[in-house]
Amino acid sequence: MKSIKISLVAALLAASTTAFAEEKSELGISANVAMTSNYVWRGMTQTNNSPAIQGGFDLDYKGFYLGTWGSNVEFGDEKNSMEMDLYLGYAGEVDKFSYDIGFIEYVYPNMSDEYNFGEAYLSLGYDFDVASLSAMYALGVDTHDADSAADDWEPTDYVEVGVSVPLPSEVALDLTYGSYEDMGENYSVSLGKSLGKFDLSLAYIGFTHDTDSDSDEDNVVATISTSF
Repeated sequence: MKSIKISLVAALLAASTTAFAEEKSELGISANVAMTSNYVWRGMTQTNNSPAIQGGFDLDYKGFYLGTWGSNVEFGDEKNSMEMDLYLGYAGEVDKFSYDIGFIEYVYPNMSDEYNFGEAYLSLGYDFDVASLSAMYALGVDTHDADSAADDWEPTDYVEVGVSVPLPSEVALDLTYGSYEDMGENYSVSLGKSLGKFDLSLAYIGFTHDTDSDSDEDNVVATISTSF
């Protein structure tokens, strides 16, 4: 009888250990790092047309994720030198349909919270095999200090659509168009290719300001990145 009890306890311990290991294996941890010739966000340079080093960390569990990402920035003043993004959300796929819903906070540590803001976003995608279509809507959320010098500034909404087409030699052609409320429109054409653990891309990115043509931009951006 004693041996039966011991065997039963051992079986229960083995089952619980296996279940814990399986649950633990579903927790994903990843990191990414990139070097780009110009940090361009929604058509607008964030580094005064200078290079940037970027990177981040992500945790995901059964579709839920949270992470952080950072880059050097240069806005022509002595206060800003870094951007740090914090985000969380849920993403999944149903056959060829994909979705992603979450919230991101854009943080500029050297500016306290004077220019910090957030966005609640929803993105959808569908893979047609010959091409993939995507759409994203971001709702601007005011999270900066109401008593700051920028209290008359409020974040606005953003909409973006894109298409990705696989080309010969495992090259991807990506086309995007975005409209930033009260700011302007941006568009990009990029070619990307993976070489081993590295991803390479070359993009032409344009921005047309809604009211100030002197703020229009045209940039050619080269980027190399990897994740692990």
